[in-house]
Amino acid sequence: MNDRNALFSSIQQNNALVVVYHLYALILLLCLMIPSPAAEAAELELLELVGKPDHIIVMRHALGPGVGDPPQFRLGDCATQRNLSPTGREQAARIGARLRAAGLTDTKVYSSQWCRCLETAQLLRLGLVIELPLLNSFFRSRDREREQMEGLRAWIGAADLTRPVVLVTHQVNITALSGIFPSEGEVLVLRREPAGLRVVARFAGD
Repeated sequence: MNDRNALFSSIQQNNALVVVYHLYALILLLCLMIPSPAAEAAELELLELVGKPDHIIVMRHALGPGVGDPPQFRLGDCATQRNLSPTGREQAARIGARLRAAGLTDTKVYSSQWCRCLETAQLLRLGLVIELPLLNSFFRSRDREREQMEGLRAWIGAADLTRPVVLVTHQVNITALSGIFPSEGEVLVLRREPAGLRVVARFAGD
């Protein structure tokens, strides 16, 4: 009899643990579904900044496993380059949806000629994608950095920023332009000022 009572008590305890586990999982799921105050603030900030005159959106390409490019890299041949992963493609589509929700439509998107940048730009679905060599990576050609960045700053200085403009480029280019080391898919908003460019906001690429 005592053995039966002990078995019954053990089953009850196990069932209670299962119920507690499922309740914990449900609470965790609900917490993940509710936007945090920080996330809501970021979305509001994005809504306020998108499309403001003299502001430009600069984005690092979405997730692409690895660093740099293979030794046999050739411009225009995606098979020789580091490309977006399936997760990176999904990430680019999500970021595009966020930007469209913030009001970006019929936007000019300028992109590096690297395949991972062009694919990111296309998956954003914000508007016409235009190749801009000034956005190309100089990761393997550091001697080009100074001349290329001077050219890009001059291009931004002369650009028509009365309408939204998006640039899709690489980490080295964004770091040289802003001093920030962006994660893949990260979005920066820069304001054009008489003294140069100033970062006014950044949004994680998730």
